[in-house]
Amino acid sequence: MKLVTGNSNRALAQAVASYLELPLTDCTVKRFADKEIYVEVHENVRGEDVFILQSTSFPANDNLMELLIITDALRRSSARRITAVMPYFGYARQDRKSASRTPISAKLVANLLTEAGVNRVITLDLHAAQIQGFFDIPADNLYSAPVMTRDIQDHYDTSNLMIVSPDVGGVARARAIAQRIGADLAIVDKRRPRAGVSEVMNIIGDVSGQHCILIDDIVDSGGTLINAAEALLKAGALDVSAYITHGVLSNSAAERVAASKLKELVITDSIEETEETAKAPNIRRVPIAPLIGEAVARTASEQSVSSLLD
Repeated sequence: MKLVTGNSNRALAQAVASYLELPLTDCTVKRFADKEIYVEVHENVRGEDVFILQSTSFPANDNLMELLIITDALRRSSARRITAVMPYFGYARQDRKSASRTPISAKLVANLLTEAGVNRVITLDLHAAQIQGFFDIPADNLYSAPVMTRDIQDHYDTSNLMIVSPDVGGVARARAIAQRIGADLAIVDKRRPRAGVSEVMNIIGDVSGQHCILIDDIVDSGGTLINAAEALLKAGALDVSAYITHGVLSNSAAERVAASKLKELVITDSIEETEETAKAPNIRRVPIAPLIGEAVARTASEQSVSSLLD
């Protein structure tokens, strides 16, 4: 087994390698003067089971191209099987035709990976579960719920806790965690007047006197969480925290979260930490290297991966 990484999240790749007690494969991923990507694998991978750990986070296009070019290099070097381990699957928010003449970019990315030579995909908390069906190759969608549940139980009194979905589409995700810890569920009813902008309409459920925890898969601009937190506090919540799998936090989102009424924002390290995120006093990260590493190890040894989600 070989573990290769691009430049998207080297810290996570090193943590996964440490969990597996396996050194990262010696591989050069750099740029020509005109920013074209150059890849060279310096170890023999013929007949090997190779895992490429690469999130397609910002800069999404560069990281996606790195993944495709690394895959091509490994395929041409006679790797036996190539698995793309993508803790954060970019373009997942474009999973359907939301308006006339719009793309389904998630399907396009799935096609690109398959055509490049990827034999299997492992990812974490896809924005929409149906994206697994966009692949004509095996695709394992891991869930962060077990990791988040343990962290919530370690840091909160679950006897006075309300799990909240920030929109109707995330109810199944929030309910899974609510059932694990035996908490009640509330829903924020919102609408999006345009992409990237959300407005809270109503709170479904009684959050008065409760410690509320928002559950979602992606935080980008932070507007949804900040608006939801303000609405929950107005509805009588004692305080509001949030557990989000993928901390995209583009532009000045980390600063907005730091200045908001959110008590705490907990994110995984599926996306590499930025300087702004590190400075925010109310943003905390939980590691997912053990989850990713165990999924890689079980895939390599042809064991069940679904049992990790129990």
